[in-house]
Amino acid sequence: MIDAPGIVTALDGDFAIVRMEESGCGRCHETGGCGGNNIGRLFCSAPRSFRVLNPGKSSPGDRVVVAIDEGALRRSALMCYGLPLLALFIGAFCGSALAGETGAILGAICGLFSSWLLLRYALRGQTPDQRSQPFIRS
Repeated sequence: MIDAPGIVTALDGDFAIVRMEESGCGRCHETGGCGGNNIGRLFCSAPRSFRVLNPGKSSPGDRVVVAIDEGALRRSALMCYGLPLLALFIGAFCGSALAGETGAILGAICGLFSSWLLLRYALRGQTPDQRSQPFIRS
């Protein structure tokens, strides 16, 4: 699990709006830490708020720890970055085989557009995967 501290600012049914205190996992100073928190502060200094599951019924003002499954980040990145990149290359390859350089350009555009449509359709009607949903641990 990946944990990050935050403060509950509001409630929304079974969810809580949590203002995160850090922009990364907070393990920057530990051995093997990537330093992502420092980079996050550089590009985003404003506090960030997220809507997360609230199974413990925390109330506004509570300091909480928000957790998410470690594989959730990898799955999301593969879906949002890997699929469009793969579709771009497949479209460019097929377009190149059919109509040369112009076909490669049009095929790449069609591949990107089709991956966008596929992701939009796949994520629209789907209930969120509980493994990918951040939640308040404590």
